Amino acid sequence: MLTVVNADGTTTGGASLLDKIVRVGARRMLAAALEAEVNSYIAELADQRDENGRRLVVHNGYHQPRKVTTAAGSVEVRASRVNDKRVDAVTGERRRFSSATLPPWCRRSPKIAETLPLLYLHGLSTGDFVPALEQFLGSSAGLSPATVTRLTAQWQADHAAFQQRDLSGTDYVYVWVDSIHLRIRLDEGKAAVLVMIGVRADGTKELVAMTDGYRESSESWAALLRDCARRGMRAPVLAVGDGALGFWKALREVFPATREQRCWVHKTANVLDSMPKSAQLAAKKALQDIYNAEDREHAEQAIKLFAKLYGAKFPKAVKKITDDEDELLAFYDFAAEHWIHLRTTNPIESTFATVRLRTKVTKGAGSRAAGLAMVFKLVESAQARWRSVNGAHLVPLVRAGAHFERGQLVGRDEPRAA
Repeated sequence: MLTVVNADGTTTGGASLLDKIVRVGARRMLAAALEAEVNSYIAELADQRDENGRRLVVHNGYHQPRKVTTAAGSVEVRASRVNDKRVDAVTGERRRFSSATLPPWCRRSPKIAETLPLLYLHGLSTGDFVPALEQFLGSSAGLSPATVTRLTAQWQADHAAFQQRDLSGTDYVYVWVDSIHLRIRLDEGKAAVLVMIGVRADGTKELVAMTDGYRESSESWAALLRDCARRGMRAPVLAVGDGALGFWKALREVFPATREQRCWVHKTANVLDSMPKSAQLAAKKALQDIYNAEDREHAEQAIKLFAKLYGAKFPKAVKKITDDEDELLAFYDFAAEHWIHLRTTNPIESTFATVRLRTKVTKGAGSRAAGLAMVFKLVESAQARWRSVNGAHLVPLVRAGAHFERGQLVGRDEPRAA
């Protein structure tokens, strides 16, 4: 084993030496990121000068050192200080530089904060955080059971505030809806967490609403939609979801102008379940020919071919397609760049995949409130990694009533009423 003799005569083992090397590397990387952020901020405002030609935004030394818990351990960093002499025209107060890499109040890396709910949901009890993570992080600061308990209470408060925020300033052009069922250990039944994700006018995806309901009933969905409408939400242009949801009845009641699109992943599974395994492979290829068609006209021809091939032997399977033809092909009336996003509920399903895996391992949450808060924080963490829809510049045109033929923009109508 590698052994290093320190200046005071003590020795350091290989494992401890490796820990030190990792922490030194983490400290240098964090310092470099902070310095780069400050330099970029100052460079962007280099043209801001006073009447004497002096810069209004300059580097002004460093703040006092502080320890921050990171994935590589507890490291000491010194954040750069910025002297910003600009005055806000509205408030009359001096503007201040705020680091996104290391906010002034931060004592723990955001990645650590994101890890705690993941581990908690995975089944790690509050009393196990310190022995499980202390060796890895190099410090037990912020990992006590009381801290984790306070975190769960804060997550519930965060979700409550999220459900009360004003929606009048944000326009959600498209929305996806789905639900996830959580087993509650202290309750006899399961909690259905109803989730709505929307596409803003700039093309970015955002969590719109999340609440628990009684299964997937239309009453529960109607309550969610009415609450969104009360807080100022406009009627989306298109909603995407599973055909089995009670959501559609609620949507027609609250937002009757919104068009409906059935999820092709759910529909394909439902159709194939009503057919023998020997026919499923070919039938799946025939279904793919429908939703991957060049345009709506070719998709309608593919549906006719599907009905011709399987109508005699599997009428129930064919009926699942023909009865919902308009709702299944609605996405063809929008921009071709958006088709891949609109024909399935994958934006929600991909986020729910890890949630479902963890709830199976933990055998359910302790209470409805705790389970709902945990799912909220997991989705909130995942939201930062959601990518914008393709052709984001076309989203405002959809709201403005633009017409698309074969996925191409051909004109627009007056904006749709909310």
